[in-house]
Amino acid sequence: MTKFETNDWRSFSVVISPEVTIRGRHYSGGDKPAAICIPGLTRNARDFEELAPEIAKTGRDVYVLSLRGRGNSDYDSQYLNYFPTTYRDDVLLTLDSLKLDAATFIGTSLGGITTMLANELAPDRVKAAIINDVGPELAPEGIARISSYVGGSLGPAKDLSEAAKRIKAINEVAFPDATKEEWQAFARRTYRQLETGEWILDYDPNIAKALVESGPAPDLWPAFKSLQNTPTLLIRGGISDLLSPEIVEQMRAVHPNFEYAEVPRVGHAPMLTEPEALNAITVFLASID
Repeated sequence: MTKFETNDWRSFSVVISPEVTIRGRHYSGGDKPAAICIPGLTRNARDFEELAPEIAKTGRDVYVLSLRGRGNSDYDSQYLNYFPTTYRDDVLLTLDSLKLDAATFIGTSLGGITTMLANELAPDRVKAAIINDVGPELAPEGIARISSYVGGSLGPAKDLSEAAKRIKAINEVAFPDATKEEWQAFARRTYRQLETGEWILDYDPNIAKALVESGPAPDLWPAFKSLQNTPTLLIRGGISDLLSPEIVEQMRAVHPNFEYAEVPRVGHAPMLTEPEALNAITVFLASID
């Protein structure tokens, strides 16, 4: 079941189960094959609020998801459902609900993992794949840094300025050139404001429990290898601590034909509106039309 509302973008919702509805944004663009954007581990549809309109300008509808437990999508009381194969199934059900036979997948971090798994299970549904700063193997330094902050143990921030300072403290290593205004935009996308005026992280803190308790992640090398016959663009942050140059070379050995772009002086993960990333995406989309 899909429900749309009128706005600058249109909101949509997909009922996954009696308990879980996931929600997102639809940017109308045209008749070319649609794109679906999937954010990272603790992120939501707002991460694509600058990129999605740019992609829509290329003549295609863009659908941006907040996965279960993020943004205004429902939290799952069975938190062990916060697992990559569950997200894969949610995204494929979303395509069904939107009556999309296939789409170009654009996935950041966890969204890229979800893209690989979707292609492995249903390659006919993935017209092309844009994978942002993640591979079938993850560098331990990046895993350690991400694990250190997931769960938001500091409690609410008193205002947006404090939220931005917290975001900067965690992510300055990845965005050394970011301005004060950019940190505030980052905070608005990552936090939400309560009626009290305080700001809290906009995801279910039980995602942190799921990371610890859900057991080993699926082997992603077969999923990545499945992309050999799917047009693929890999984007890496030049100083990423999650996707190392060594992992990229291992990926080339398995799938030598993917397109590649690197964003200098950006870590995990590029916003995809950087000139190097946006130009690569625009050229790639033109090549598959």
